[in-house]
Amino acid sequence: MKLSPQILLNAYAQGIFPMADADEGGQIYWYAPDPRAIIPLDGFHISRSLKRTIRRGVFEIRFNHDFRGTMSSCAAPAKGREETWISDEIIDLYCYLHEYGFAHSVESYQDGELVGGVYGVALNGLFAGESMFSRKTDASKVVLAYLLQALEDTGYSLFDVQFLTSHLASFGAVEISKRDYLNRLEHALSLKPRKLATAKVFHS
Repeated sequence: MKLSPQILLNAYAQGIFPMADADEGGQIYWYAPDPRAIIPLDGFHISRSLKRTIRRGVFEIRFNHDFRGTMSSCAAPAKGREETWISDEIIDLYCYLHEYGFAHSVESYQDGELVGGVYGVALNGLFAGESMFSRKTDASKVVLAYLLQALEDTGYSLFDVQFLTSHLASFGAVEISKRDYLNRLEHALSLKPRKLATAKVFHS
């Protein structure tokens, strides 16, 4: 089945997301893991050291400045991740979603250079985080912190991170059952959050 932007959005609305298999020439498979990892927006955690980094202004943060560049950087080989599920087809499809307001990126810059970023799909009150990258210490952590704060401030209710990792757990990520996830998804899809914009204030 040929992927299309509408198929992608319909899949996210049902709790399903695609990944391409690099070992099979980019063949795309669908996933709905159980348990599912989320970061609760009413209980995410930002460490004191990361807050200090944010306040020092180590990075310039931009929203939706270079979506394709962020995706391409997430797809680039890195130490411990020589292959990627983000194929050229996936990049083109998500860039189309971005063009129509259904996908967003948050990026960190130093001296004008893109050094970290995160991107994902936004559908009503759902934000499905897809991938992130970092070329400088804390570059991806800072953008994730900004994204979390922005989602909370603008009225999103569900931040899906798919699979639990130690990195995400440090922000308060937890695993929930598929049934619980689908219940939360139904509520999120009923919401009409405000336009996603740069977070200005970090709560203590």
